Amino acid sequence: MALVIESAGLSDVGQKRKGNEDSLFLDDRMGLYVVADGMGGHLAGEVASKIVVDTIRDYMSRFGREKNPEEMEDHDISVSKEANRLLSSIHLANQAVHSMAEQKKAYTGMGSTVSAVYTTDSGFVIANVGDSPIYLVHQGSLEPVYVPHTVIAEQAAMDPDAAGRLGEKFAHMLTRAMGVEDTVAPSVLELQAWPGDIIIIASDGLTNMVNTDEIKKVLLAEPPQAACRTLVDLANARGGDDNITIIILKVKKVSGQSSGLSGIFERILDFFR
Repeated sequence: MALVIESAGLSDVGQKRKGNEDSLFLDDRMGLYVVADGMGGHLAGEVASKIVVDTIRDYMSRFGREKNPEEMEDHDISVSKEANRLLSSIHLANQAVHSMAEQKKAYTGMGSTVSAVYTTDSGFVIANVGDSPIYLVHQGSLEPVYVPHTVIAEQAAMDPDAAGRLGEKFAHMLTRAMGVEDTVAPSVLELQAWPGDIIIIASDGLTNMVNTDEIKKVLLAEPPQAACRTLVDLANARGGDDNITIIILKVKKVSGQSSGLSGIFERILDFFR
């Protein structure tokens, strides 16, 4: 792999919840980083997020293990092979959660968000369903690199004034989630990577308690492992209302990088579609 990544991840139950419904997976060798925030109550959310993470991990692991792995039909011919692999894994995970919810009454209505980053030779494939945030720190600036699938975010894209009149409860009311229906439409983005870039993937247990300026300050000051600990401790010190899960990856080196790109964004697809 041409990207050299330093990464760390941490998941914490928080101060108010009895169980942890978040799941995470990170592996620098695979170049795969996934956070899922389950929902459904009474262990169902925990089950849903674990199915999502395990299914994505198992599908994506084939591409490093097998010489000629069988691939699913491309879902989107406008994105790269790597992006289609990640999208296929998300579609499989959605079907797995939906099927389990259909088979067991205790799991009826369960679901999960998913936010995932997959590294290529020179960049990132970023995909999400739901509202678990992904931010990129590039040259000292922090920007969101995901699409929040919530009522208020989608209303804001169409009519910002009307969105301002919606109540707080719509801020986390999801318009898309894993497993709720038999199909799902992930948002996907492909980015060029640069040395020093930092990506953070989190559940909203962090971002409900710690604002983006504070997150950026910690990311720029501390290495990934220490930054995970600092941010979890800060969210807990402010009440820890929800489970808190964080993955941080920092680009240490990009080999053979082209200098022809003038901006960091290559493709942004499905934006508020």
